[in-house]
Amino acid sequence: MRVVLVPGFTQTPSSWDGVAAVVREVAEVEAVGVPLRESFAATSTALGDAGGEAIYVGYSMGGRLGLHLALERPDLVRGLVLVSASPGLKTADERRARVKADEELARAVERDGVEKFLAQWLAQPLFATVPSDAPGVGDRRALSPAFLAGCLRILGTGAMPPLWNRLGELAMPVALVTGTADQKFDAIAGQMLERMRGHAVHVRLEGGHAVPLEQPAVLGGYIVAFASRHFHD
Repeated sequence: MRVVLVPGFTQTPSSWDGVAAVVREVAEVEAVGVPLRESFAATSTALGDAGGEAIYVGYSMGGRLGLHLALERPDLVRGLVLVSASPGLKTADERRARVKADEELARAVERDGVEKFLAQWLAQPLFATVPSDAPGVGDRRALSPAFLAGCLRILGTGAMPPLWNRLGELAMPVALVTGTADQKFDAIAGQMLERMRGHAVHVRLEGGHAVPLEQPAVLGGYIVAFASRHFHD
């Protein structure tokens, strides 16, 4: 069985190196870059074109893309592991406010450049528990201002179509993974689980929001267990 790993905002495929090293022992695994297109839906489609049929594991922004792909192309997504991810914002007011905030961030990265933007982004309390030597942190500097600004404008939670009312459509095995210290996304996962079928599970791993960087070996082990439990090819 193949496993496709999809990174979050400001991340590159190498952010998954620690996780991939564990998964690779038992399955074919590929970490892909986010194939930014003109819309959230088009980017999700391009992700499926790049990843093909597989178990999709997405972190944060990558998880939101994987969720959309699973709803639109369930023939490609055999299983879905969403790490610190949400189905979007529930109300139009929340989405408008987020679009405005993300536009300010997009202008900041275009104005100040990637290095300064990343320093400010990673200084957020959300990422306080990320190790300084975590995989892929240095590689982020190679991302362009245009790419990061595009992700904010096109793939942000305000720009994406809200998927809350479609969660019950998911028929493949689904795991929602959150860090034990990430109260916001722990609550979101609980709300998502209520709308999903009985085969979905919520798994809490020790750590904060950036589980793939904080607990790569533990997350990798869980992905292996998830794949082994549901798939045998």
